[in-house]
Amino acid sequence: MIQHQARPEQARTVLRGRAVTETEVLEDAVVVVDGPELAYAGPAAGYAPAPADETVDLAPDQVLVPGLVDLHCHGGYGVDFSGADAAEARRGIDAIHAAGTTTLLASVVTSPPETLHRQLEMLAGLAGEGLIAGMHLEGPFLSEARCGAQDPRWLLAPDEELAAALIGSARGFLRTMTYAPELPGADGLVRLLARRGVVPSLGHTAAVPESAAESLALAGRELAGAGGPVSAARPTVTHLFNGMDPLHHRSPGAVSACLRAARAGTAAVELIADNVHLDPQLVAAMFELLGAQNILLVTDAMAAAGLDDGDYRLGPAEVTVREGTARVAATGAIAGGTAGMLDLVRNAVGAGVGLADAVASATVVPARVLGREKEIGSLVAGGHADLLVLGPGLELQRVMRRGQWIR
Repeated sequence: MIQHQARPEQARTVLRGRAVTETEVLEDAVVVVDGPELAYAGPAAGYAPAPADETVDLAPDQVLVPGLVDLHCHGGYGVDFSGADAAEARRGIDAIHAAGTTTLLASVVTSPPETLHRQLEMLAGLAGEGLIAGMHLEGPFLSEARCGAQDPRWLLAPDEELAAALIGSARGFLRTMTYAPELPGADGLVRLLARRGVVPSLGHTAAVPESAAESLALAGRELAGAGGPVSAARPTVTHLFNGMDPLHHRSPGAVSACLRAARAGTAAVELIADNVHLDPQLVAAMFELLGAQNILLVTDAMAAAGLDDGDYRLGPAEVTVREGTARVAATGAIAGGTAGMLDLVRNAVGAGVGLADAVASATVVPARVLGREKEIGSLVAGGHADLLVLGPGLELQRVMRRGQWIR
């Protein structure tokens, strides 16, 4: 007769201290890490310790926050996702994870179609490994008048056949695509994207308010009825205020339509809160007027993020970084960001945004766009064990991803 012995209880890591939930800061919280998942996250008073638990008490000036989620990241640490090979991309992703962004979309800029196919195919392999949550295509169906750092040589009118082929190259991992709604064929593109589970993201546009509003409404209806691998209930706006006509009292442009949609909760708007793309007081005003649940903090980071000033690339474009600001060498246009997600959270808090709101816009709100809010973006039982330990100035001290300390 075979005797079965009970297996010893696996030790779990219990972190106790201040923690940021989806809506508030808990002064005395417990977060229990059980392998790659969280077994409990909530008030300390509601948790009964197990004998094998290994408890770590945070210092009074430390705080736990969920791992950050960036939906718009072109690279960093010397790596450009629009041109890197798999080994280079993996190196950049590892560095971005260690800097606190435990979930990201790899963004690819407007490039020749063959380059787009190649990069999407390569990045799909990394997405299949779980290193990234998927990809974001910024183009090629954008306005030449508001192309910013996008190379105008490769801009195209919306082409459903090309879009479908690009989605195919991404092997189910294309999550969002930026498009200009005023271009001929944009409505058909929006319908195709939604049907294939890709979130339409309005941006790089010279649209009038009516065109932008109608396109956002169409995208919302199509997403609601399409289903698919991404369960977002609403479209997004690519870096609001940047890459579009400025808000003017006699010519409000797409910005006015985007603000109204975000205020109504029918769109979520990206903000690059790096103090370069947007003034910090504008960022604070957006949180007050729109609410954190309608804002996505994004880096729009390029290869220079995390590194010193110098010369870099963003897809086909040569970029010069001086005093932390990246500009296309040929045109002077701002060419993405050099800040990290945690920098954006600190900047927002420094502008007067509450910590819980700033963190939500960098975690659970983007997680909802991906339809993965039960897994990432919040400290919740059953979710991934992705978390950061921050110091008194919100500086990064520790990073855990999938239950493993990586910093």
